[in-house]
Amino acid sequence: MVRSRLLTLFLLAAAGYWLAACTAAFGPGYVIDKQQIDVKFNPSPEPRIQIDAEYKLRNNGIAPLSSIELRLPGRHSFHFANPIARWDSQALAIETSPDNPRNVLLQLPQKWSVAASHTLHLAVEYQTSPEDADNLSFSADAFFLPAEGWSPELLPARGAFAFGGVPPKKWNLSVRVPNGFLVHVSGRSVKSSHSGNSQTFRAEQQAKDGYPFVVAGQYTQTNLNASDQPLRLWTRTPQNSAALQTSTATLLRAMQAYDEVFGRRGKNMHDLWIVECPVAARCFSNAPSSYARLIYENDQPQSAEMASGDTVLFNPSGGDSKIVAAIAPSLASSWLGYGQNPGFFEQDPPLSALPAFAASRGREAVEGLQVRNETIRRVLRVIPTDGQPHKPEDPSVVRAKSLLFFYGLQDRYGHEVFRKAVAHMLQARRGGGFDLDDLISAFEQETHQNVAEFVRLWMKHPGVPSEFRARYENSSSAKSIIPKETP
Repeated sequence: MVRSRLLTLFLLAAAGYWLAACTAAFGPGYVIDKQQIDVKFNPSPEPRIQIDAEYKLRNNGIAPLSSIELRLPGRHSFHFANPIARWDSQALAIETSPDNPRNVLLQLPQKWSVAASHTLHLAVEYQTSPEDADNLSFSADAFFLPAEGWSPELLPARGAFAFGGVPPKKWNLSVRVPNGFLVHVSGRSVKSSHSGNSQTFRAEQQAKDGYPFVVAGQYTQTNLNASDQPLRLWTRTPQNSAALQTSTATLLRAMQAYDEVFGRRGKNMHDLWIVECPVAARCFSNAPSSYARLIYENDQPQSAEMASGDTVLFNPSGGDSKIVAAIAPSLASSWLGYGQNPGFFEQDPPLSALPAFAASRGREAVEGLQVRNETIRRVLRVIPTDGQPHKPEDPSVVRAKSLLFFYGLQDRYGHEVFRKAVAHMLQARRGGGFDLDDLISAFEQETHQNVAEFVRLWMKHPGVPSEFRARYENSSSAKSIIPKETP
């Protein structure tokens, strides 16, 4: 949900791991020898979520440190009270970082000498959102903490070759909730225990698990009949799995479409949780993007969004018949984001439109192939036919062109070549990020043609190629157009 800065963070993490592994550090920094994050949900008198994080830190750099920089959850994510920080037993003042207002600076009471170890404790309490706020919220019977954006994030020290902030290879996340709650949490070796009116779930986190997340509530689970694809539907009221059989089959078609075009999801993401929003009006991170408005005919309210790589939250107000139509496009994030391809949602055009193209593929699988042609014709109306060479195009036009670019790739090289090239790129660059050169290379490997020239034709000239526009603007002849199978 809160998905920015992934590529930068992954690069910093990689550098941190490398430097921490060296017998002699090259710059200032520290390592996290041990960390523990505890989540406690209190439903009354007012629902609130308490986050307690403890870090055992060791200065493993070349110089003493006078401060620690960290990133707290953005206030656009959750409404929270002022956090508390302690260095061993001493309280620390939390100041805004002079270099980045999104970060905070903890000035240490005395210099942190080389080789010395200390304990940093951070505590923050999330509260339900005010009526006039637009951030995420929760209710007395359900809450969620999405992958990325809710836990404190320690940052590297400052200076040349600085490092720090990388979590240890293994660390523990615990979640305490009232009895009767269902809990889905990231990590491995989930263990539970009961004490009085509460239950605690403990899960070991590893780097391969990605960002930690929690989904919990007083839900009823319905196992949908989906052969080898476990689908768990969590709702406040019981559902009849037989009555949802048609919707389940449709959702599976969308998932198979993603498998075909983008390759199968990671080995650790087999199951899928479909969870009713704790608070429908405060369930999603932001308004529909500019790309989303290109995919749909009207400015439809957002009704589903991924909370993690295997969990989608949905607003059930549209009824059972609309659940799948809302969920399918959102599932694109499970194939493309959440650490599989860092920075995926921060690409420059035209790659910035690939998530939207993926979402449109999910919509086609649910609503039929005619959606493809309807989408193309609608987006073409955004792009003027009299663009001027050497004059920058409006950003809205660039976005529209970027989305149509992928349809153009399908038309030019065929459905099968498109599938193989994109799947190859995603798999080859999984975990490392990619750019337009990687896309071109993947297509040239499959086609043995000069794909770079095709890209320049689309993105370096005003408007879209005339043959593409002619092919789709005639609505009567476009009804039967589908991607060709051979180049």
